[in-house]
Amino acid sequence: QVQLVESGGGLVQAGGSLRLSCAASGIIFSDYVMDWYRQAPGQQRELVARITPGSSTMYADSVKGRFTISREHIKHTIYLQMDMLRPEDTAVYYCHAVHLSLALQPDLGSWGQGTQVTVSS
Repeated sequence: QVQLVESGGGLVQAGGSLRLSCAASGIIFSDYVMDWYRQAPGQQRELVARITPGSSTMYADSVKGRFTISREHIKHTIYLQMDMLRPEDTAVYYCHAVHLSLALQPDLGSWGQGTQVTVSS
């Protein structure tokens, strides 16, 4: 049973920082691509950042240079360091895990319960 538990969301002023964490269990962590998605009210869920088992990363254009994704294999945990936050970053942020062999089929992955990030102007 895959379990992804997010933490670290909250309320922050524009220009501030937050760090999200996602602890994974029930998977062979080193075989999984790990993602952060977000969903704002009335909008579709979008991919924010991705990290492969080898720690290659990719980012949505809207967060490049401001957000950093990382993973800690010993703790089976990924992080999203969010700096220079903007009001438009306000959303529920979801951790997502998908086996490397299914990386192009995110719908076959597993999701966390989400954590709210609110950025005030």
